[in-house]
Amino acid sequence: MKSTKAVVATSILSALVGGLVVVLLVGAAGIGKTTETVIQQAPLAGQTQAAADGTAALTAKEIYKRDAPGVVFITADVVKKGANPLGFGEQKDQQGVATGSGFVIDEDGYILTNAHVVDGAKKTKVQFSDKKTADAKIVGVDTSTDVALLKVDPAKLDLKPLKLGDGKGIAVGDPTVAIGNPFGLDRTLTTGVVSALQRRIQAPNGFAIDNVIQTDAAINPGNSGGPLIDAAGEVIGINSQIETAGGSGATPGTGGNVGIGFAVPIDTAKKLIPQLKADGSIERAYLGVTTISAREAMKLLKQPAVDGALVQTVQPDSPAAKAGVVAGKPSTKAATRGLAVGGDIIVAIDGKPTKTSTSVVSAIGAKKPGDVVTVTVLRDGKKKDLKVTLGDRPNTSVNG
Repeated sequence: MKSTKAVVATSILSALVGGLVVVLLVGAAGIGKTTETVIQQAPLAGQTQAAADGTAALTAKEIYKRDAPGVVFITADVVKKGANPLGFGEQKDQQGVATGSGFVIDEDGYILTNAHVVDGAKKTKVQFSDKKTADAKIVGVDTSTDVALLKVDPAKLDLKPLKLGDGKGIAVGDPTVAIGNPFGLDRTLTTGVVSALQRRIQAPNGFAIDNVIQTDAAINPGNSGGPLIDAAGEVIGINSQIETAGGSGATPGTGGNVGIGFAVPIDTAKKLIPQLKADGSIERAYLGVTTISAREAMKLLKQPAVDGALVQTVQPDSPAAKAGVVAGKPSTKAATRGLAVGGDIIVAIDGKPTKTSTSVVSAIGAKKPGDVVTVTVLRDGKKKDLKVTLGDRPNTSVNG
């Protein structure tokens, strides 16, 4: 059965479930006399950043004691457009409640979570470990990375900010801890390892999120927006999505953990925070093309391999269209049906080679709206330089 990725916020109209605390008691008894065995939990083992900088690795219990008070339970009253129950006419607003997780990042009351947790929210509340609740203002949202920044009034709140780590030194096999509110079970801890790096997932608006951390720490609906923590007790990611075995019909927020979860790197969020505070959103450059890696396409076409990104579509009135980038035409051959052939192959941007479609996305992502770039294309076997003035990225996706 085909797999699909799903966001892990508790679905709309979900019920808010009470907290569950699991306590593990360990004891030992002898014959004829009573003995007491003290079992100490081992630190989270592995070649971790904590070990690299000389900081002792913490146990899961120590991490939970220190970090769980900074994890919040988010409830959002949301309004979304839904299908008319009569099957025709204007769409009707649907009201419901979405729940998820988040974590405090400073004593001023700022909280990080996922954008999809508060999507369509008209009112947002957060609950802290001491059961106090507070109204939260949505300061800024970046749907393209699934990151949102909230703020509560810190007065009369005992805030426990989590320390933000960084991506330097993270390696496959490093231990991880996830704390969140799966299925409404507040401040639940799960453990695992970094099972892969440099993954790519799809943001709620269809754009790609790069450099994502994959973990086997159990993540389920309701964990969205919660922290992924390393052995030093520092946040290395924001839990965002899970891989489900529900098949192509699975819907976002459904299905359970199958051992593959994804977290947006905390480095990504840290870069966004200043602009989210200042502007409430993130401006991103836009070229206006969809591409496929040329080497992959040439293999399907049984043509000589070439590095670059074969242009599949050019959006009307986009910067690429205005600069004269040419898209391919749909193939009529059964073996390559769905592939557009004969278009430009983007081989460089500002002189830097673009070997794959991902390279194009990364190159444009490093620019700002209004930047003028030189896009070098291979057309009819010859290179051609095109000057392109980049625009503002729209709300829905094309890949460059």
